[in-house]
Amino acid sequence: MQTGYEDIRAEGAEIIAISGDSQALTGLTKQNLKITYLLLSDENKEAIDAYNVIDTGDMRIARPATYIIDQDGHIAWKFLDARFDTRVSSEQILTELKKL
Repeated sequence: MQTGYEDIRAEGAEIIAISGDSQALTGLTKQNLKITYLLLSDENKEAIDAYNVIDTGDMRIARPATYIIDQDGHIAWKFLDARFDTRVSSEQILTELKKL
């Protein structure tokens, strides 16, 4: 997502990523990957549970999920996959943003 971050911002959107890792590990991930968007820790899995994205095969992790939430707070689009290693591309996010 970092590679398309500026393009996503140019569409008037913002990326907020949520990790199920501890704050310390999330901070290391942000530093190591040179992430400039907001990356939050959800170590207690509160947001992960609220969005029902817990991995049923491994309750310690979340399934990959991407949500576009409109200015009214409604989910306008989502990507949710059962496989841990499947991610949506920045290009697909941009395509969906342009439909709004």
